[in-house]
Amino acid sequence: MIVDDDLGVATAIRVLFEHAGYEVAHVTDGRAALRAVHAEEPDVIILDIALPAMDGWTVLERLRDLSDVPVLILSVRRRQMDKVRALRAGADDYVTKPFQNAELQARVEALLRRAPIQKADTGHVYDDGTLFVDPVRREVRVDGAEVGVTPTEFRLLSDLSAHAGAVRTAEQLLAAAWDDASGYHPERVKFAIMRLRRKLGWTEPGASPLATVRGFGYRYVPPL
Repeated sequence: MIVDDDLGVATAIRVLFEHAGYEVAHVTDGRAALRAVHAEEPDVIILDIALPAMDGWTVLERLRDLSDVPVLILSVRRRQMDKVRALRAGADDYVTKPFQNAELQARVEALLRRAPIQKADTGHVYDDGTLFVDPVRREVRVDGAEVGVTPTEFRLLSDLSAHAGAVRTAEQLLAAAWDDASGYHPERVKFAIMRLRRKLGWTEPGASPLATVRGFGYRYVPPL
């Protein structure tokens, strides 16, 4: 799915990927993109930042509250801070305009190869009175209130709770939460933990049950 209000750019991308055998959908604004994600269920999204109605930053944030669909930001913005912001918000890649067709196609195909595959969890329910994780129902609750998480976030939290109190390295969490971790940098875990803390309401510095162990990794600290 292409989300870009520049019809010239969108047409060029559509032709590129249709010639390569892909089905391509196109929307021109952010609100339409969120509606189309539910209707089209795309395998990857190419997202511009400067969009009418709702900008790409907001679209990306809302997508990451709902889905793990791979997102490639395609933007004229070349500043390092924009690229860092995109990756921290959950983007999987960042390409600047103008772009080379071969590179864009290769990057999208790499995201498709690395896209998480839904898999059944058969572990036991975790419940310590604060955190509840049901791997069969894919349900997460904090203090009794249900919390919506993406499949990758669920696998990440499941691994941390299954090893409650123990430190898990970024590499171990990559292997547990992403089916093919070979293409991801350990920083991916850092950004996912940040989003998970926000969703669970555990953002208070130094007091989050999802603790960072500097130089080693992360751990879930159950209540005493």
